Amino acid sequence: MRVLGIDPGLTRCGVGVVDVRRDRTATLVHVAVVRSPVDASVAERLAIIAAGIRVVLEEHRPEVVAVERVFAQQNRSTVMGTAQAAGVALLLAAEAGLPTATHTPSEVKAAITGYGSADKLQVQTMVARVLRLEELPRPADAADALALALCHAWRGAPAEATAGEALTPAQRAWAEAEKRTRNRGALAR
Repeated sequence: MRVLGIDPGLTRCGVGVVDVRRDRTATLVHVAVVRSPVDASVAERLAIIAAGIRVVLEEHRPEVVAVERVFAQQNRSTVMGTAQAAGVALLLAAEAGLPTATHTPSEVKAAITGYGSADKLQVQTMVARVLRLEELPRPADAADALALALCHAWRGAPAEATAGEALTPAQRAWAEAEKRTRNRGALAR
């Protein structure tokens, strides 16, 4: 499965494309940050972000797009810009006929590190480990976009590796968390 992850933002919009196999192993296809100037109008900034995302959609042809779900923040202007950029990403995916999903930051952190309150460095480290990168993906927006793509792929992929193929520590933690959640749901019935 080829997944485009988008970490929306007006100043920096992270985009990351990964190929994920059924056994949950992943390969980096593309990662970048679309930047817009802070002194441009909101409309111009959104157009720049849209153009950057459109290029990634056309060049890398993902099968699904995962976008970070906007969450409440103290700074309203920041959350508005993030929400606007997320809306642009979702619109472009819909125009391309692609399925979309949104994931909260804590869902992504739990999927990647096994801990929903992980910090940026922990996420970057695990993304680098999972994708077998020699360096941490930078800036954090790029790592977050890759983490979103991985999170989405893993949530829909089988929890077991095929014979002879081992899961990464993050994949094992995610599979265990899914198993615990299923068990709690069965006990509640």
